[in-house]
Amino acid sequence: MSSKAGKATEPGPDRRAALAQYRRRAGIYDLELALFEPIRRKAIAQLALQPGDVVLDVGCGTGLSLELLEQGIGPKGAIIGIEQSPEMIERARERVAQGRWSNVTLVCSPAETARIPGRHADAVLFHFTHDILRRPEAVAHVMRHLKPGARVVASGLKWAGGWTVGVNLLVLPAALHSVTSLAGLRAPWSGLAAFTGPLHVQTMLLGGVYVASARVAPHG
Repeated sequence: MSSKAGKATEPGPDRRAALAQYRRRAGIYDLELALFEPIRRKAIAQLALQPGDVVLDVGCGTGLSLELLEQGIGPKGAIIGIEQSPEMIERARERVAQGRWSNVTLVCSPAETARIPGRHADAVLFHFTHDILRRPEAVAHVMRHLKPGARVVASGLKWAGGWTVGVNLLVLPAALHSVTSLAGLRAPWSGLAAFTGPLHVQTMLLGGVYVASARVAPHG
C-alpha cells in the first residue's frame, strides 16, 4: 500500500456499516484496543486537563478513556461521552457505574446530532474515531460546543508516508476492521484545521499512528 492510498475520491463513512461493525465488536473491543493503550495515554496527556475542566469524549466507545479523563478533571469537572453504538455505550454505562463517577454524562447519538449538555467544554478527545473526523458536519457540531482556546486532541491510524509499504500493509487490515472509509487516512486530522490554530502532529509505530493536538481558534 503506497502513501497515495486513501484519496478523497474514496467513499465516505457509512453509518449503517459502522453500527453493524461495532455491534459485532462490542464484546471484545476492550481486548482489541489493549495494544494501543500507550497511544490513548499519550493523547489524553496532550489534553493537559485541569481540575474542574469539562471534556468531550467523542466516539467514547466502551468508555476506555473515562478513568484517565477522570483523573485529569477531578470530581468538580465533567465528562460528556458521545457514542452512536447502543451496544458500545451500554458497556460504557457499566464502566461508569463501576467507577461510581457521578460527573459523567453519556449521550447515545451520532456526533453531528448529539445534544451536548452544559457549558462549553475546555477540551475534546477524538481517539480512534476516523469516521467521525471525516464527517465535516460532525466535526463542526462538536467544535461549536468548545470554548475559544479549548484543547483539541485526535489520535488514530494513518497511512505511513514515504516508502514504508510494510507499515501500511499492517495499517490496512487494522483500518478495515475499525473504520468504514479509508478516505483521508493520509491526514485524518485535516478536518479540524478550519476550527483550530496550528496542529501539532506526532507519529508513532513507524508512522502508522498519530496524535494531533491544537487549540480552538478565537471566535471572529
